[in-house]
Amino acid sequence: MSANQVSLSVIVPVHGVQGYLRQCLDSILDPGCPNLEVIAVNDASPDGCGRILDEYAERDPRVRVFHLEQNVGLGEARNLGLMKATGDYVWFFDSDDYATEGALQAIYDRLTETRPDVLVFDYARGYWHGKVQRSVINHLFREPPAPDVFTLADRPSVLQLMMTAWNKAIRREYLLDLGLRFSSGFYEDLNVTYPILMAAEKLSLLDRNCYIYRQRRRGAITRTAGKKHFDAFQQYERVFAFMDAHAETTQYRSIMFDRMMWHLLVILERGDRVHRKDEPAFFSGMSETYRRFLPADHESPKESSLSRKYRLIERNAYGTFIRLRRINAQRTKVRKRLNKVKRRVLSYRKLTKGKGRGLYYRLQRRRPIDQNLAVYGAYWYRGYACNPAAIYEKAAELAPHIRGVWVVKPSTVEKLPEGVDYVVAGSKKYFRALARAKYFVNNVNFPDYMVKRKGTVHVMTQHGTPLKKMGLDQMDSPVGANDMDFRKLIERSDRWDFLLSSNSLSTEAWDRGFPCRYEMLEIGYPRNDRFFRVTDREAVRLRGELGIPEGKKAILYTPTHRDYMKNFTPQFDISRFMQRLGPDYVLLLRAHYFYKVGQPEWAGDQVIDVSDHPTVEDLCIASDALLTDYSSIMFDYANLDRPIVIYANDWDTYVRTRGVNFDLTAMPPGVVATTEDELVEAFRSGAAWGDTAAKDRAEFRARFCSFDDGHAAERAVRRVFLGEKLK
Repeated sequence: MSANQVSLSVIVPVHGVQGYLRQCLDSILDPGCPNLEVIAVNDASPDGCGRILDEYAERDPRVRVFHLEQNVGLGEARNLGLMKATGDYVWFFDSDDYATEGALQAIYDRLTETRPDVLVFDYARGYWHGKVQRSVINHLFREPPAPDVFTLADRPSVLQLMMTAWNKAIRREYLLDLGLRFSSGFYEDLNVTYPILMAAEKLSLLDRNCYIYRQRRRGAITRTAGKKHFDAFQQYERVFAFMDAHAETTQYRSIMFDRMMWHLLVILERGDRVHRKDEPAFFSGMSETYRRFLPADHESPKESSLSRKYRLIERNAYGTFIRLRRINAQRTKVRKRLNKVKRRVLSYRKLTKGKGRGLYYRLQRRRPIDQNLAVYGAYWYRGYACNPAAIYEKAAELAPHIRGVWVVKPSTVEKLPEGVDYVVAGSKKYFRALARAKYFVNNVNFPDYMVKRKGTVHVMTQHGTPLKKMGLDQMDSPVGANDMDFRKLIERSDRWDFLLSSNSLSTEAWDRGFPCRYEMLEIGYPRNDRFFRVTDREAVRLRGELGIPEGKKAILYTPTHRDYMKNFTPQFDISRFMQRLGPDYVLLLRAHYFYKVGQPEWAGDQVIDVSDHPTVEDLCIASDALLTDYSSIMFDYANLDRPIVIYANDWDTYVRTRGVNFDLTAMPPGVVATTEDELVEAFRSGAAWGDTAAKDRAEFRARFCSFDDGHAAERAVRRVFLGEKLK
């Protein structure tokens, strides 16, 4: 880095973005940019953002965090950041977006070369379904070729570039000398971004996609309909007031007028910003604004449709405007209706295949909802297990008026506990329950053909803390995605009313991976409640049932599923491993349910295959230690405060193919081994039971098990079935 390189302050207001904040900060904190400071303003965020910011500040001195006690909004948070900044340039960065790779260095280089008042760079929209599309007007960076430094008079088309603050690096002293500050309310950056372009003596363009503007499925403020969108009128008043006070900018008045009217029409016509009942008032405001700021030398737009809209706005002819819009909308509606009919016909054909079950399901959905019926499922109907089972049992105690029915495959019926009511997947009883139940509880999604009726309540419990990437995050890992249809995934997830979280890591991952409209229940995992009430007598009984010889140390081995492996292949030689450990150990082998173990020739009586045991909690309680690789069972097992050994021989491969949410090797729950020799030594030396391992396990438990206390199922039942608010 050159000694005369500029310094840059990136100002990041933060509120309600815990699922995206880490990616945002990681993209900014380029290790090759020491002349960087990140001013993070925690605008009284109600989620885990403050904790995340403090983590980053602790490990990177370039991050400075300011916590606000009350929410002040994006504009005021930016102003506070500006007052705290010390860099030659400031970049106002939205905390749910992220910079592209190499963007920081490219911006530094251009600022150092040109020293402009304002540097404008390009961006791309990043859509939730994975598409990344560069701005449709990116040609303005090249047509005609721009000199390194110029003024707006040389290139007035710059006013047509995105009016936001996040695609610009601004010389700090220049901004302060102009006296410009961000406003409160919506469109808070208009009265800053337009004036700085018009008043600048030196502008520069960087023809590079430096910024990803995240198009969120939910939570975007400007896509929330309401009267706050009327703020746009005041923001543009401030822009024109600036022009009145700075005579040198009057030459841009006509261009600015057209830009304003284009923006106001976008707000009105998008359909997701102004309520229909408020449209007449908004249109009237447009008409008043039009007549107030229309330049004397303004020329009517060449485009006939836009010119017609201008005339209607000038006359405040909302009636005519809306009639024309309805005609165009009706044409679009007819086309959509025809396409919908075609899709419905195809859907009905699928439903009516196979003994008329689809038609029966459709007819049953016309009957009243059974307010006291709950349908439970787990692991694609593989049986009675996991969080749904714990909730089912607690509901029987606290909400006995709710009748629970389990959906299972025919092969698992005999394994159900005595007294558990059930329906077999695919049967008429199954479709009747699916059609009429009020509540649905599952640790995976119900099938695509399921229809969520109005008034029903769906609870997604999940079935593990996501060390690995889940949901939309898997799009970054093609092997892990395995040709997944992410649109279908989100359609299924849109049915959720509640989503359980076992820890803050899960909350962040679920927010990011499943951006749907549900209530997040940070309550711990109901299936772990059992660990807090287990007795020594129960543990002895389970060990006996599993065939664990008295006096032996039982290691529960739970390798995870690997997307790059079709069949179950142990990552070490189990027979040799057990021989080296000696006769004092037995191994409880629990293969992932995606795999079939078959009939391997392993070390005789020292290995007990428990892959088909219906309840993994039994195995945890019966064991003395856990041996796993990247399975989420480690997070549950940590509640028992027993030794955990991680065998991470292929960690780099797993990270590349599946993607992970944190570095397990840097914050493990115990000893980490990468070779078979290290694995054997972890047990033979006693390191798995040692002080260092215990310390790591305690820190791991504090980080990932803080919600687990033995009452998670009760909290779920009280919130979902009894409608109580959680404290």
